[in-house]
Amino acid sequence: MATERRPFQLVVFGASGFTGQFVTEEVAREQVAPERSSRLPWAVAGRSREKLLRVLERAALKLGRPTLSSEVGIIICDITNPASLDEMAKQATVVLNCVGPYRFYGEPVVKACVENGTSCVDICGEPEFLELMYWKYHEKAAAKGVYIIGSSGFDSIPADLGVIFTRNKMNGTLTAVESYLAIHSGSEGMCIHDGTWKSAIYGFASQSGLRKLRNSANLKPVPFIGPKLKKRWPVSYCRELSTYSIPFMGADMSVVKRTQRYLHEVLEESPVQYAAYVAVGGITSVIKLMFAGLFFLFFVKFGIGRQLLIKFPWLFSFGYFSKQGPTQKQIDGSSFTMTFFGQGYSQGLSTDKNKPNVKICTQVKGPEAGYVTTPIAMVQAAMTLLSEASDLPKTGGVFTPGAAFSRTKLIDRLNQRGIEFSIISSSEV
Repeated sequence: MATERRPFQLVVFGASGFTGQFVTEEVAREQVAPERSSRLPWAVAGRSREKLLRVLERAALKLGRPTLSSEVGIIICDITNPASLDEMAKQATVVLNCVGPYRFYGEPVVKACVENGTSCVDICGEPEFLELMYWKYHEKAAAKGVYIIGSSGFDSIPADLGVIFTRNKMNGTLTAVESYLAIHSGSEGMCIHDGTWKSAIYGFASQSGLRKLRNSANLKPVPFIGPKLKKRWPVSYCRELSTYSIPFMGADMSVVKRTQRYLHEVLEESPVQYAAYVAVGGITSVIKLMFAGLFFLFFVKFGIGRQLLIKFPWLFSFGYFSKQGPTQKQIDGSSFTMTFFGQGYSQGLSTDKNKPNVKICTQVKGPEAGYVTTPIAMVQAAMTLLSEASDLPKTGGVFTPGAAFSRTKLIDRLNQRGIEFSIISSSEV
């Protein structure tokens, strides 16, 4: 981490973007948090001073902080201008990068941060980008002593730290976990900004690129303890939650597996097998999703299909994604629950020939996923980098949240801010 004094501890890059404006509000909240004992100098960064000022004015109005605009620095920089990114990085201890899709705009920020000794946190849910940054920049970041932490929003802090929380609360050795995500919406329904939609389109279109990257890495499999976790059918029924489920197609599986590899290979901890699912409700919802999924997978294969998907997000996503994003009422009425079902062995029981004899159920729940939980998670990840240096990995590098923060108090920080980690049940079978 940067040891010399820099003007700003945090810089929100892309603050005038749709998600960036919510991250800006969250940093402003953190700046005046009751438990803060020191100043938090910070800045917003982007291409347009006018847009950045508008975001600060909107945050000032929302938070009842009329002087906010005068308390926050403004840095003008552009993703297409490397020198401007260098100037931004030189002024920050940690950059919060909100500019996506990351496959197009993420690497110049990582490069500028690594070269200028600045740590960086992003909210990327794109496995190919996240894994590529590890291979390209891990050693360089380690040499500079900086931390590049990807997927530090709803993708994938609840899943990654949820598995670690489950392991820590297990009375014995946790060997396998399945998570089930449920999204809840109020009377106004739910909606997601089309930036996430675009990332999904390009990610599915480039699956062959991700396969090539993993094949070239040629990593040996992480060993597993106890019986191998079986994959469920593309549509399966979860009796415990009384709901049908489908595999979760986001970054959680990739991120958690990378964390478990790190914990096993570097910290010599027992690895946990993991699978992620989404609870979709009854059979009617399953049929709707199947049709939507087939539409999406067909169109995403062709250039003209991708153009149509991007141009008409509301139509092709059955109203779930839009260019305008959610209203404040939709945000206020939404929440999520992620339930973890784990199994393992009680202390002292041999894992070689015995069946798992302990079950545990934990939960992570929180407010709306994309624009409330994501900013909270991102800002608390950055605050953890600033304030808990002794509990981070000893050298810098490119890390998943679980790898970077497994020994910190990040889960406690999230609990205090409405993202709650709890034990539902634990029993010996």
